[in-house]
Amino acid sequence: MRLEGRRESENVEDRRGMSTGTKVGMGGIGGLIIAGLIALLMGGDIGDVIQQVGGSAIQTENGHVATAEEEELAVFASQVIASTEDIWAQIFKEYGIGQYPPPKLVLYTGATRTACGQGQAAMGPFYCSGDQKVYLDLAFFQTMDRQLGVQGDNSSLAKAYVIAHEVGHHIEYLMGTLDQAHQRMQATNQTNANKYSVRLELMADFYAGVWAHYENRYFNSISDRDLMEAIDCAQKIGDDYLQKRAQGYAQPESFTHGTSAQRMKWFKLGYQTGDVRRATTFQESDATL
Repeated sequence: MRLEGRRESENVEDRRGMSTGTKVGMGGIGGLIIAGLIALLMGGDIGDVIQQVGGSAIQTENGHVATAEEEELAVFASQVIASTEDIWAQIFKEYGIGQYPPPKLVLYTGATRTACGQGQAAMGPFYCSGDQKVYLDLAFFQTMDRQLGVQGDNSSLAKAYVIAHEVGHHIEYLMGTLDQAHQRMQATNQTNANKYSVRLELMADFYAGVWAHYENRYFNSISDRDLMEAIDCAQKIGDDYLQKRAQGYAQPESFTHGTSAQRMKWFKLGYQTGDVRRATTFQESDATL
């Protein structure tokens, strides 16, 4: 994915290195395989697990000592969020939705306070509707590299997909879908609540695909290999894939994000159509979802 020369967002809050007095309570690759991967792309109002970086150090404006790799990822994340700002503003205009108020991207390390409670790197990237912010510990991208094999020259779209998915939850919030689903989830049993969660997550995947559609249309920035990498990422974060990898079998009643096939389907549908009116995950039957 080509982002060279693209603008960085001014809508980024850098909290890296700022202590909240709370320690992340989980570490180690073994725990990450079981918990961190299942937490991947939790989204919504906060979920569940990641960790660490190495290399030569750079000091940021707020005094945080970061590696050169981390700083490259910070620029990348800022460019991606800038792209989502421009594209969703244009989409809202084209569809007559109104003005697009973008979420703020918060970069942090370890743990941070949010309007949804204490956020931790252990949760993976997440969106908080209480303050309309996307939270990201950049070390998560290294977890993607190690645990999912998302690395190399064509991995950036897969990483951008992670950010675009969380922005997708912001779109759900702006459309009223997120709050409505959460109200229904609170008024029902866990099995049904999980089904609502799946539909929210698949819709966010769809919106991530819509973003990628316009990103490529406007900037010709996505190659076929980039797209394959992102689709492969979607496949590897399906509930069935992660549960089978972690415990050897899948428990469909516990799914909260959708199967690999579903996640790939909705991301590809968004990418192929670019049509926000096709975000119909709540209108689909279980069989067609």
